[in-house]
Amino acid sequence: MAAQTPADPSLCIGGMKRLLFVTYYFPPSGGPGVQRSLKFVKYLPEFGWRPTVLTVRPESASWPDPDPDSVAEIPEGILVERTGAWDPYALYARLKGRKKQEVISVGFTGEDGAVPHRRFARWLRANLFLPDARVGWVPFATARARALMREQYDAVLTTGPPHSTHFAGLALRRTRDTPWLVDFRDPWTEIYYYADLPMAGPARALDAFLERKVLRNADGCSVVSESMQRRFAERGYASEVIANGFDPADFEESASSCMVSGDAFVIAHVGNMSRTQNPEAFWKALSDPETPSDWPDLQCRFTGHVDSSVLASASAFCPGVRLDTFPYVPHRTAIDRMREAALLLLSINRVQGAEAITTGKLYEYLASGRPVLALGPADGDAARILQETGAGRMFDFDDADGVCAFLRSHYEAWRAGSPMQGASPDRIARYSRREQARQLAALLSDLSDRR
Repeated sequence: MAAQTPADPSLCIGGMKRLLFVTYYFPPSGGPGVQRSLKFVKYLPEFGWRPTVLTVRPESASWPDPDPDSVAEIPEGILVERTGAWDPYALYARLKGRKKQEVISVGFTGEDGAVPHRRFARWLRANLFLPDARVGWVPFATARARALMREQYDAVLTTGPPHSTHFAGLALRRTRDTPWLVDFRDPWTEIYYYADLPMAGPARALDAFLERKVLRNADGCSVVSESMQRRFAERGYASEVIANGFDPADFEESASSCMVSGDAFVIAHVGNMSRTQNPEAFWKALSDPETPSDWPDLQCRFTGHVDSSVLASASAFCPGVRLDTFPYVPHRTAIDRMREAALLLLSINRVQGAEAITTGKLYEYLASGRPVLALGPADGDAARILQETGAGRMFDFDDADGVCAFLRSHYEAWRAGSPMQGASPDRIARYSRREQARQLAALLSDLSDRR
């Protein structure tokens, strides 16, 4: 792993303010949650804020998808402080005789949840490790944060999930008067898989209490969607929307050969797909007996972890359609996979509150310039973004006929040698990571100036 250049307090000269940025997910971690933190750190100095990152050591972390290549993207001169952590996943893996990465799943909602030992593990996670299984990092992060705060910082930012990260900010609040911003990439007690956690009543009550304590003590709160903002407002908490987005530089550095394939009409899904994302209307649209002969060049490529129930559904509905699956790939490779496709598939989780879900990959889909076929709430945030940017269409979870017509129009355009395009650069500029860093810097400065 590349060494980080230690930062010096003198870096704050010339009007540069200092930010303690606390995040569990940071390179060499992979996955969409990393990109928000990494790009904030990259662009904040342009707007007068120099972050110091506090994160977990790779050997102590529970990251589902490591991405060693991402370390090279950490800006030169940014101090990255890493600590140890107590990790229940490592203990569970040792007990099962498996590698740690094999037992990590988001929210403990993996496909083997019916297995007795897995069911017991989920119960333990849901009732003992609150608010999440990364809570073992909190004592380490808090101790290092207190040591770092001996220097002068103008603000503290904690980002979650894992929402246990916010406890470090809460601990600092008890001893310091430094402005504290909590950043929510996903909801806490309203996250989409919350109902699947086998939490007893006392655990749910305690989790809700912890969430309220964080929100009431923080000086400010940022969220990624308007629906999340509305839900917080309904509960009496003000927040600012700073959406997820894309970094234009990632696409400029993408391989120049990433052009729409002329050999096959490739429909790509890039990213993990859980059982709640199973795109049944898509499979049904491809289930017509005439489809293979009508669309002989159609090929589906899924890159990332795909739940077995999704693959079973595809085999049941459309066994004649070619479906290739590939394991998790580094971020740069994932972008190339998007740009090679004629059409990108986006599947929103079919859960309560789906209208508020705007996945991180949506914005990189926009930046790829490829059209998007999406399944989810037609009146949700993701649908609105697709419509505003002209990137594609959101179809209801059960609208197989609409999906089929959309597929056919794009396939025919591709066969004619004129594949349809997605969003234009000018319509997605507001979602660039630089613009979001500008918004964050303004929010931090406002909180700092109030002190």
